[in-house]
Amino acid sequence: MSVSNVAGSKNPNTSQRARRILSHRSHPKDHKRIAGVSLIATLGLILSACSSTTSSVNTTTSKTSAPPPPLVMESSQESSVNQTFNPFEANSASTTLGMNSLIYEPLLQFDPANTGKIYDWLATGYTWGSGGRSITFTIRQGVKWNNGAPFSAADVAYTYNLLKSNANLNTSGLPITGVTQSGNSVTLDFSSPQYDNLQAIASVYIVPKSIWSKIGNPATYADSDPVGTGPFVFSNYNASGITLKANPNYWQANHVPEVIFPTYASSSAAESALINGTATWEGNFIPGIQQSFGATSKNHLLYFAPVNTNAFFPNLNTFPTNQLAVRKAISLAINRTLIGKIGESGLESPVTNAGGLTLPAFSQYLTPAAKKLTINETSDPAAARKVLENAGWHLQNGFFYNSQGQELKLQISDPSNYSDYYSDDGLAVQELRAAGIDAVRVGDSDNGWYADIADGNFQLTQHWSLTSVNPYNLYDNWLGSNISSSAGNFERLNNSSVDAMLANVAAQSTTTGEAKALVPLEQFVANNYPIIPTVYGAAFMEANSTNYTNWPSPTNTYESGSPNAPTNEVVILHLRPRS
Repeated sequence: MSVSNVAGSKNPNTSQRARRILSHRSHPKDHKRIAGVSLIATLGLILSACSSTTSSVNTTTSKTSAPPPPLVMESSQESSVNQTFNPFEANSASTTLGMNSLIYEPLLQFDPANTGKIYDWLATGYTWGSGGRSITFTIRQGVKWNNGAPFSAADVAYTYNLLKSNANLNTSGLPITGVTQSGNSVTLDFSSPQYDNLQAIASVYIVPKSIWSKIGNPATYADSDPVGTGPFVFSNYNASGITLKANPNYWQANHVPEVIFPTYASSSAAESALINGTATWEGNFIPGIQQSFGATSKNHLLYFAPVNTNAFFPNLNTFPTNQLAVRKAISLAINRTLIGKIGESGLESPVTNAGGLTLPAFSQYLTPAAKKLTINETSDPAAARKVLENAGWHLQNGFFYNSQGQELKLQISDPSNYSDYYSDDGLAVQELRAAGIDAVRVGDSDNGWYADIADGNFQLTQHWSLTSVNPYNLYDNWLGSNISSSAGNFERLNNSSVDAMLANVAAQSTTTGEAKALVPLEQFVANNYPIIPTVYGAAFMEANSTNYTNWPSPTNTYESGSPNAPTNEVVILHLRPRS
C-alpha cells in the first residue's frame, strides 16, 4: 500500500518551537489504575535527608538563610518574547521556552528516561472503564490557583470540555465524547479504547473555569496575566526576557525562588552564557560540549538521555516527495552513521530499525517480525538510483528526470541556527546529489520554519519525534490523521487503514498485545516512508550545579534532564540549594 496512493489532503491552515520540545506520558498495562510515583513522597524523602537549614521557597524569608539565587534557563533560542502565556498555543515563546509548564499543570507527569515511572500530579489516581473507552481521574484536594482561589474537579472537567468543543485546542486529537464530574472525580469518555494513550490524555494543562469561561476565543486568548496551579507566577517582562517568581500558594515544596528566561539571538550567545556561568540550565546541541563545558568543572553536568527518534519528514502533498520511489531513494541515499557521528557530534546514534521504534528505550516492544525491518546505516547511492530507474526516472547530466521532463529537485529546509540539523542537511544534500537527486539545503528562521511546517510549505525537513514513554504515542504523533499539523503528522498523512492500526494499538492493555499490534505500523513506516528515520534523538541537558544540586543523570533518572516542557517542572521541584 503506497503512501502516494492514500495520502489525502488535510487542512494546512493551522499554525512547535524548541530544539527538543518534550511531551511525554505513559499508560497502564492492565484495566486498573497503576499507582503513580507520588512526587510528594519523593520530595518528602529527599527533604528528610537535607540539612535542617534548607527551607522551601515558600519560606525563604527565614532569618537563618538567604534565598538561593535565581535559576537561569534556556530551552529555545528566542530572539524576542511576548507577554502571552496561552497554554494551548504550541508556537508561543512561553511554550517553547518552557514557561507555561511552570505555570500550568497536567493531571500526571512522566519520565521518558525511565519509561515505567508515572508521577501523580493534579490527579492522585485513575481507573480505566468500559474496556478502555473511559477513564476516571481522582482530583487532588487542597490545591489553589496562584490567585488564591481553590482548584477543583470542576476546573478539570471544564478544561477537557474545552478540548471536546474546540478542535484548535485539541492538537493531540483526543476522541473525547463526554466529560462528567462527580465530587472530586472526573470521567472522560472516548469513542474508542485508549489504554495506550494516557500520555496525551493526562498531558493537558488545566485552566481555571472562573477565568476561561469568561473569555472569547480560547485559541487566540493572550493570557497575559496567567492564573495556574504551578510552582511559579509571572513576575516581569522586558525585551531581554521574562522572569517568573515562586507561587506562594503552591501545593508542593519548591526551593527555587525565581526562574529567568533570557532571550539569546544566536546559539553562540546561548553557549557563551552557559560557559561563563550566566546560564544555569540549557538544552542545546553544542558541538564539542564535552570538552568546552563537561570537562572544565565538577559542577558542569551533561546528560543526553536517548528518548526519541529523529526523522526527515517528506511533504506527502507536494512533488516530488509525494512519490514513493523518491522517498525510498532518499532513505537509501542518506548516511545515518555520518549524521550521528558528524552532524550530531557522536551524541546521537543511527537508527537501526526501519520501523522507527526508539531504541533501546522501547526494546521490549521489538518483536521478531519488527526486527526483520532492516535499514541502511550508511549511504547506498547505487541502490537509490536503481529504485528511481525502476520507477521510470532517467539520468540526464547527472540528475534524474521523469517522463514529463521534470527534474528531480529537492529542497531540505531547517532553521540555520539549529546547527546540528543544518549540518545533517548538508551531509544529506551531498549524498542525495551523488545518487542523482538535485538537492539543496535551505536555511530558515525559527519562526519561518514553524510557520512553513504548519502550513505545509516545504518539501523535506528534519524534525524530532514526540518524546513519550509509550510507542503508541510515537506512531500516533507521526501518522495519526487526527493530529494537528502544528503538533505532529508534519508529512500530512491521511490514511484510514493507518488510523485503524493506531486504534488497535491504543486498545491493547498489555505490553505483549501492544508490541504485536505495533508491527503493521512499523511495516508501514519501513515500506512506505511517510517519515524517514535518521538517528535516535537525545534530550540535551547542560547544567551548572554551583547553586543547585540533585540534577538528573544517568544514575539518577527521575527525569530526562531537558529544560523543555513539561519535564522542566519535575526537575526544578527536585532541585535543592547547595548548602
